[in-house]
Amino acid sequence: MIHFLKSTIFKLLLAVLIGILLGFVVGEGFMNVVVTVKYILGQLIFFMVPLIILGFVSSSIAKMKGNASSMLGSALGLAYLSSVGAAFLAMFLGYWLIPQLSIEPATEGLKEIPPLVFRLDIPPVMSVMTALVLSVMLGLATVWTKSRLFGTLLEHFQKMVLLLITRILIPILPFFIAANFCALSYEGAITRQLPIFIGVMGIVLVAHFIWLTFLYLTAGVFSRKNPWLVLKYYGPAYLTAVGTMSSAATLAVALRCARKSPVLKDEVVDFAIPLFSNVHLCGSILTEVFFVMTVSLLLYGTLPTMSVMVLFILLLGIFAIGAPGVPGGTVIASLGIVISIVGFNEAGTALLLTIFALQDSFGTACNITGDGALTLMLTKIESKLESPTQKKETAMLP
Repeated sequence: MIHFLKSTIFKLLLAVLIGILLGFVVGEGFMNVVVTVKYILGQLIFFMVPLIILGFVSSSIAKMKGNASSMLGSALGLAYLSSVGAAFLAMFLGYWLIPQLSIEPATEGLKEIPPLVFRLDIPPVMSVMTALVLSVMLGLATVWTKSRLFGTLLEHFQKMVLLLITRILIPILPFFIAANFCALSYEGAITRQLPIFIGVMGIVLVAHFIWLTFLYLTAGVFSRKNPWLVLKYYGPAYLTAVGTMSSAATLAVALRCARKSPVLKDEVVDFAIPLFSNVHLCGSILTEVFFVMTVSLLLYGTLPTMSVMVLFILLLGIFAIGAPGVPGGTVIASLGIVISIVGFNEAGTALLLTIFALQDSFGTACNITGDGALTLMLTKIESKLESPTQKKETAMLP
């Protein structure tokens, strides 16, 4: 019991509860402080995200030596197939269930969130996508030049970033989550907005678990390992994603969860988890497809044709790779094809953004948890790519 009270998952649950309760009772003056704290902590977290990606991905690619290019291609292929597969599941559920739903949105009447007391901007040294591409380039260049010196530098940088995660990022996460839920509770989103689309979100949430079950079963069959030995460690990561609504803010916790699994290799985890957190968005894409179909019926009186949806899904899987790891990032990155292919106008895109934001936390949690299944598959692929010499060295390790 004492161990549970000290655990990350308990601290996150407590942060959610405290945030919701405070939002019901506090006044505008207190909320000025809350939104300011939320903004500053968010700035600090998102400042660290490119450093985490650079520190872990580049070093991990360098450690893979001759397997680096193959591992990167395999990872991107797995992420795309998973995201597109989840989207097609949403499409089939949409054609089956959406016509049976009766939805009357009512998003008016929410309290206005007070302004910041003061604004402290902490811009990242580079964007997430720049960090990701730079990490891949540095890792591959280190492999191709066989530079032991640069490989050692990357390894030391990874250790430095890990200390920043442990001593700064993890301790401030509960406060960031509490501030998020306090703001939602204060404006009335918890009691007013959520029930509006409770039926739709319920279907989407069930679909998330269906897809996660499929992913982990597939990973278990492919790797011939027990997928539960990965999934059972993902509770803190799932809850962090629900609280922060951001894969970027959850990255540090996801790394810690995956590293606890006895069936995942640390070097594969350090490469795959930061990469998948940016390119594997199965939950968000599943959600967006279902909500696009819902909004289409609600505002325009008809569901998109299947040919339109298939084209939209295939492109969405590509556009999502460039989505920022922030709340609503998937929809923001894909607004161009929502407008040009599905035919949404300003009213449609506004409603899509609104209802997507209401459940974005669960889509992000699905993304993060699904990363564990893909990492298990990638671990098996990495073992197949190992040369006989590497396998012998691995077997000799204690």
